[in-house]
Amino acid sequence: MTSPRTTSSPGRLDLTSSPGGRDLPPFEDETDALLGNEDDDGRARDDDEVEDGEELFGDQMERDYRPIPQLDTYEGEGLDSSAADYDVIGVEQRLAAEEEMRRRDRAEGRDAAAAEGRMRRGLLYDESEDEESEQPLARRRRLMGDRSQTQRDSMADDMEELPEAIDNLEDMKGHTVKEWVSLAGPRLEIKLRFKMFLKTYVDTNGQSVYREKIRQMVESNKQSLIVNYNVLASNCQVLAYFLPEVPAEMLKIFDEAAWEVVLGIYPNYTRIHNHVYIRIAELPLMEDLRSLRQLHLNQLIRTSGVITTTTSVLPQLNMIKFDCPKCGFILGPFYQNQSQEIKPGSCPECQSNGPFEINMEQTLYQNYQRVTIQESPGKVAAGRLPRSKETILLADLVDSCKPGDEIELTGIYRNNYDGSLNMANGFPVFATIIEANYVTKRDDKLAVSSLTDEDQRQIMALAKDQRICDRIIASIAPSIYGHENIKRAIALALFSGEPKDPGGKHQVRGDINVLICGDPGTAKSQFLKYIEKTAPRVVFTTGQGASAVGLTAFVQRSPVTKEWTLEAGALVLADKGVCLIDEFDKMNDQDRTSIHEAMEQQSISISKAGIVTSLQARCSIISAANPIGGRYDPTMTFSDNVNLTEPILSRFDVLCVVRDTVDAIEDERLARFVVNSHVRHHPKKGDETEAQQMEEEEEEESRAGPTNSSGGPEKIPQELLKKYIIYAKEKVHPKLHRMDQDKVAQLYAQLRRESMATGSVPITVRHIESIIRLAEAQAKLHLREYVMDEDVNMAIRVTLESFIDAQKYAVMRNMRKAFSRYLAYHRDNDELLLFLLKQLVQDQLTYQRSRFGGEMDIVEIQESDFVEKAKQMDIHNVATFYQSSVFKRHRFTHNRKRHVILQTL
Repeated sequence: MTSPRTTSSPGRLDLTSSPGGRDLPPFEDETDALLGNEDDDGRARDDDEVEDGEELFGDQMERDYRPIPQLDTYEGEGLDSSAADYDVIGVEQRLAAEEEMRRRDRAEGRDAAAAEGRMRRGLLYDESEDEESEQPLARRRRLMGDRSQTQRDSMADDMEELPEAIDNLEDMKGHTVKEWVSLAGPRLEIKLRFKMFLKTYVDTNGQSVYREKIRQMVESNKQSLIVNYNVLASNCQVLAYFLPEVPAEMLKIFDEAAWEVVLGIYPNYTRIHNHVYIRIAELPLMEDLRSLRQLHLNQLIRTSGVITTTTSVLPQLNMIKFDCPKCGFILGPFYQNQSQEIKPGSCPECQSNGPFEINMEQTLYQNYQRVTIQESPGKVAAGRLPRSKETILLADLVDSCKPGDEIELTGIYRNNYDGSLNMANGFPVFATIIEANYVTKRDDKLAVSSLTDEDQRQIMALAKDQRICDRIIASIAPSIYGHENIKRAIALALFSGEPKDPGGKHQVRGDINVLICGDPGTAKSQFLKYIEKTAPRVVFTTGQGASAVGLTAFVQRSPVTKEWTLEAGALVLADKGVCLIDEFDKMNDQDRTSIHEAMEQQSISISKAGIVTSLQARCSIISAANPIGGRYDPTMTFSDNVNLTEPILSRFDVLCVVRDTVDAIEDERLARFVVNSHVRHHPKKGDETEAQQMEEEEEEESRAGPTNSSGGPEKIPQELLKKYIIYAKEKVHPKLHRMDQDKVAQLYAQLRRESMATGSVPITVRHIESIIRLAEAQAKLHLREYVMDEDVNMAIRVTLESFIDAQKYAVMRNMRKAFSRYLAYHRDNDELLLFLLKQLVQDQLTYQRSRFGGEMDIVEIQESDFVEKAKQMDIHNVATFYQSSVFKRHRFTHNRKRHVILQTL
């Protein structure tokens, strides 16, 4: 290390003394040579000859560097004269030593300046002025000392590239956010910080998050890198503040930074793509479509809705080059934006004003698609029409959603010039669109890929439970009391069977259709509302408000292109989901006929306005209907009670009949259940202690019925139940190799014979397929790979209950006896014995009213009658039933001495 030429006074250069002791300015002769004041003969030139300027690089410039022994001396202070050897220090130690020396120099400089009175304290080494005066590269290297080792390693390559970036990005110096971000210095600093974020952000396990995401993106040959906004905000608050305010400029910077990071890891990725897009996910604030205002213009927003229409994917000009037809010069490149057309002014070669032709070979295009997003039906305020908004999908976002998908959209809310609006509403009025940045479907959030390892472990643990079927049925609509047959049918419909399409020639549906019919006030519509909240991809409609085209599809003329376009109806929107139709009996016969094809072939054929096509409608249809006259008459058949034709009835796999029967014990328990439910879920119920809530829940469960009694099946949390259904539908595909075919054939022949004799619901070949579908759904419910005998037995039991409940009351009793061995399968004997005992009690009460005309407080049943009834159902041991909680909870007591059973009313 050398020091400046010094004199007797340390730290200062004495300009008044010379090596020979003369009081002359030093370097007198050198000064003239340096300034060029000597001519070739060595004579000094006049001042007027020097006015043209100084010649700093003349022929004598080497003389400035000649050795002068008197001045080439070193200060002894601060030099290490020892001959000791020093080890090579690392980067961390060197940076720490430099930082310590800077602190020492800063303190000494301030003290010296204050002592001599030349400048105010802190001015020379003031932090802000030091940063402004310091060279950018040196300041960058100094700032690296304040970062971690991982961050310094990732910034090492960027330091040389971005020396002019600034540090205090938060201080916008009076500029607006848009002006500040458009400046070169802030842009480089934003780019540098985002690159550092992508390179250095790690999870709790110390793994680089975005390096792994980049690896997955490259493996899939994709262009989108998803960044969580909340993670960005927790690590780079300034970037997260700028991003929603000026999203267009910020996303351009982010895309450039991400592309450099990707190329740094995978240099050959340019062979696949030439651009990478940053997609912002989990923006905290969710806006409704109807709440978008002028305040949101040119800002990043997040909204949700249902896709109603989509256009075809079109090429859009991205980078344009023009040919000059006169001189052949290629003008460009020009980058096209979304708002206005780019037109060149004149040719720089021949100054021609055009017209110019687009160079098709060198012009670059990008994918473009326009979709319409509409408010979700459940979010529309009462009495309002759903609002919709045009959305633009670019690049790799095209075809990411289709009509019927419920999506969450993050994008830039822009204004767009529309001449037709000006003509109708006055000038100037602008239309608004959303330029999409990130699109996620609700189905994707409910897909198997979204399930975590912990979720899958819980699902597999549930599948090993022997009572999983009972637990799932108990978890279906837990706020509705009883109706086990409806809950079982809904559970099987949610899991569905396996569709079959041998050779792609004949498709056999796997979805299960259910019709719920019965008396008013039996929670039919509440079941449909529960399914709407639970099942994935659900469309809810009512028979009175649904027309034939509203259910299937309709053709309309596009207001933009004036062409005929096809709009999807409810069944098409519910493809691979569930379509719920309430008030099914209120539909017109013509409208009801239109869904015949959709219910069996699961397709909708259209031939209107020159459009001939077939749409997919692969969905389960769960309907609710009221009987003719309001109440179900058990003395008539099902088809007589419901205003539905046989072709429609035969397309339903399960018919659930709900009767509002009078039963004092059941009515009391139902009333208690409803009251407790209202008390527990009251909105103002916040001042009670947790212990009191637990006591009420236990009391409610003890009174809730056979499926929720003590020792009964435990309910599954609703979120876990949804994940279980999704996993079973996607991952489990049971096979039929082990199915007992003879049992199904014999049952079908017997049912056909009974159907012809009773004149009730006709049994067709579709019912054989229904049994197979129900058996597959039962196997899916247990996550089995094969359909077992118990699955077939359960499917037969459900089909028989559906068929027998649709009979007249007189026929029903005889058929229950005839098919008792099927109906008793997998039924808890205590539940069956309770049913038999309640029948005897009802007969006794009927006899008492008709004979004596009074009411009884205690009903007495002979034990021999009860045992005889049980033997008819192949139950020979009833002693355990007398000790069960079901027997006691229904206020029955057994008198062994008198051999009677008593019930207190």
